Amino acid sequence: MFINGTILGNLIKELDDLVWGPWMLALLLGSGCYLMLRLKFLPLRNLKFALKCAFGMERGAGGSGKISSFAALTTELATTLGIGNIIGVASAMVLGGPGALFWMVATSFVGMATKLTESMLSVKYRSKNDKGETVGGPMYTCLRAFRRKEIGRFLGFAFALFAVTASFGMGNMTQSNSIADTLWVSFRIPKADTGLFLTILTILVVIGGIGVIGKVTQVLVPFMGLFYLLGTLAVIFVNWRSVPGAVAGIFSAAMNPQAAAGGIFGSITVTAFQSLRWGVSRGIFSNEAGLGASGITTAAADTEDCVRQGYISMTGVFLDTAIVCTLTGLAFAASGVFAARDEAGMPLTGTALTLEAFRTALGEWGGSFVSVCIALFAFATIIGWAYQGERAFEFLMGGKTKYNIWYRFAYGLVAFLGCVCPLEAVWNFSDICNGLMAVPNLICVLALSGKACREICAYPAPKAGKRELHISQFSFLRKELRK
Repeated sequence: MFINGTILGNLIKELDDLVWGPWMLALLLGSGCYLMLRLKFLPLRNLKFALKCAFGMERGAGGSGKISSFAALTTELATTLGIGNIIGVASAMVLGGPGALFWMVATSFVGMATKLTESMLSVKYRSKNDKGETVGGPMYTCLRAFRRKEIGRFLGFAFALFAVTASFGMGNMTQSNSIADTLWVSFRIPKADTGLFLTILTILVVIGGIGVIGKVTQVLVPFMGLFYLLGTLAVIFVNWRSVPGAVAGIFSAAMNPQAAAGGIFGSITVTAFQSLRWGVSRGIFSNEAGLGASGITTAAADTEDCVRQGYISMTGVFLDTAIVCTLTGLAFAASGVFAARDEAGMPLTGTALTLEAFRTALGEWGGSFVSVCIALFAFATIIGWAYQGERAFEFLMGGKTKYNIWYRFAYGLVAFLGCVCPLEAVWNFSDICNGLMAVPNLICVLALSGKACREICAYPAPKAGKRELHISQFSFLRKELRK
């Protein structure tokens, strides 16, 4: 029986609504709140310490990993600083109203506790593959930490399967499609040409493994993040008179979505649950707290200090959502693009809304600017997810690395498909993968939370002094650029 695209799309949407029903929101938010309480709010109290560790201002002990702690963080950020921070924010505020931004940020603060715990466990229970390389992530945590090995194997297999699926969907196809769509709209570059170039470039980078990926991301991520933030601040500055109203509208819409309708927010009308649902789901899409995939990258860090590396990983949630997504949402709201319409009289969404926000403040070159940012962000996400998906695939293959080459080539070809295929259902498909991946991960985290929280609470977070400062990672970046 032939199933057309509309039926399939509707089926995916219904499944997405089922997965992201009230039970998923309760699981994600409840887990974060529970861990935050058990950790005695240490993720918030030690945020300054965590940021100093992340940017090379606190010494850490070396270990058996393959890349530096900073490279692990930037590779992890590469998977989160993507279209979720730009187009994802736009879609959240259209589908869930301006209040969705409030729930995105609120989710990030409780998500810091989840990310700290899951990343700490990924380093603590990491293992070696058949080549002697350090590997880890929730699948290895489940396998090694559970006393009931059959339960651990089942949860580990389920997580790895969903992680591989998510790497093709959320990590690759949504990103490549956004690149192709943006370059077509802004520069009229054919999507097939973009797909061919992106496939070759992706294969060349991922074929070198985590070492090459880490080197690329630790140079690309800081500069593209700073580049984008400067442009976003410029949009906010140009529309500074609208900022107070935008902030007030976002807060009021979080509790009463109907109160924000009209004015700079146009005719967006949603329910309180829709605001919460889209804020939480797009927030998780952006920072991945609770999904567990970033623990795969964290486990590759060259350190034996699992708690310190957990704190470093935790800063990714703060930087990604509390900083980047907040500024992006303010730029959208202050620019008034939610009230804009296209030629057919329909509200702007996705890429079109994003480009219009920057054009209203910075002119035509503003659209070109954000197009380049989207392309860089999305490509960084593609190569970052390549490593995570490969390690999950390797786990499914019994830890044998000889099959990894097939995954790398397949991953590159998927980037081409993402560019040339219509992907109306891909965002919903990616949401489904996110939700399914979170379930075995959170079961694992909650089951081990007692031991993990005791170890984190007993960890001394020293205050940085002048003697503890050493060459920062920014000095390393300058050296890399001179090569």
